[in-house]
Amino acid sequence: MMLNTILTGFYERDISRLIDEVNLFRHEENLWKTKGSVKNSSGNLVLHIIGGTNYLIGATLANTGYIRDRHQEFIKKDVARKELVKQLEALVPMISNTLDTLSLDGEYPLPFDGTKRSNSYVLMQLALHLNYHLGQVNYLRRILESEA
Repeated sequence: MMLNTILTGFYERDISRLIDEVNLFRHEENLWKTKGSVKNSSGNLVLHIIGGTNYLIGATLANTGYIRDRHQEFIKKDVARKELVKQLEALVPMISNTLDTLSLDGEYPLPFDGTKRSNSYVLMQLALHLNYHLGQVNYLRRILESEA
């Protein structure tokens, strides 16, 4: 199986899991709350994933024209759950279409982690980053919803 197909599967799986987490919040307002030392709400983490993926894969590799406002990913509040899910769902075909024809051995168009990297390096790192934030959203949901 080609690595492109494997990576596409990981992205589809973890975005689907993230959508499930967002939908598991019994109280939608908890998407925008934090707890203890956790500084970013689940909603802001979702916006960060949406923005980062649309920019680092969409704009940079697929030339979608997406303009990222990273700062807003962490300060914007009260985006409706339905809108978050809609934007997450839109990532899946964009990623799949991009990876279908992408050379993973090619050089990523922007410096990444401070240097030139291959497309495979960047896409693997982004998949790991998605999974990390998925865990944070799961943790916050369980903590916040157990108190409700």
